[in-house]
Amino acid sequence: MKVPFNINLSGKTAIVTGGSGTLCSAMAYGLAVCGAKVAIIGRNKEKLASVSEKLTKDALDEYNKNVIVKGYSCNVINKDELSAAYETIKNELGSCDILINGAGGNQPGAITSIEMLKKEKEDSDYSFWNLDEDRIRDVMDLNYMGTLLPIQVFTKDMVEKRSGSIINIASVTSILPLTKVIAYGNAKSAILNLTQWLAVHFGESGIRCNAIAPGFYAAEQNHDLLFNADGSYTDRARKIIAGTPMGRFGNPEELIGAALFLASDETASFVNGIVLPVDGGYSAYSGV
Repeated sequence: MKVPFNINLSGKTAIVTGGSGTLCSAMAYGLAVCGAKVAIIGRNKEKLASVSEKLTKDALDEYNKNVIVKGYSCNVINKDELSAAYETIKNELGSCDILINGAGGNQPGAITSIEMLKKEKEDSDYSFWNLDEDRIRDVMDLNYMGTLLPIQVFTKDMVEKRSGSIINIASVTSILPLTKVIAYGNAKSAILNLTQWLAVHFGESGIRCNAIAPGFYAAEQNHDLLFNADGSYTDRARKIIAGTPMGRFGNPEELIGAALFLASDETASFVNGIVLPVDGGYSAYSGV
């Protein structure tokens, strides 16, 4: 992966939740190449180990740098597990200076089967009136509480240092609601409000809080939504591309620059409470 510019993050410790995923592992890579010691947090120990190994090897192969990327397994909606993981991280890498909250996701029972209700009766199990309450709560918990709780656990040391950067991963669905995707969009909208609230709350403490709103990126998590079995675009994907002025999906490495910019006091010391879309113009386009 290409790191678009270099900043000095030596001596900094970064924690990236959801760090074994496609998008957040790219951002973790950028932080590591710039000198930060990076802890990636996820649920799957084997995947964490594999991603950590790959990022370390890639940095050596591409930049001739020996970087530190380590995986830590815990549930981001379990405060006790987060606290235990943080004690280990502090002992091994140091206290948190940069926090990227990227854990999140959606579930089938929390989406509708149709985009718009027509005059004809809709009997699908996934129609609006039959949305699964438990799955909606799961999506809200993972995306919202899975952002709030890590902030509560990992930022206390930032206050003592009077320095730190929190980067919440929102979504274009935070800005423009997508059809079908009700719970995920609701949760990601809450992330924007949380980001601005924290920017004010921490404003005099030396901690900055901002958000990145990624557009559409082809990744393992959404592959079946975007691609047919033969590799062609689904109808949903064609609509997304038509609504993206740049006419394509994003590449994960295109998030690295935004993450580095917001992470560093060299580049963003007075940037606080913003939402930075990285979406190829999707959130700017009305469709006409």
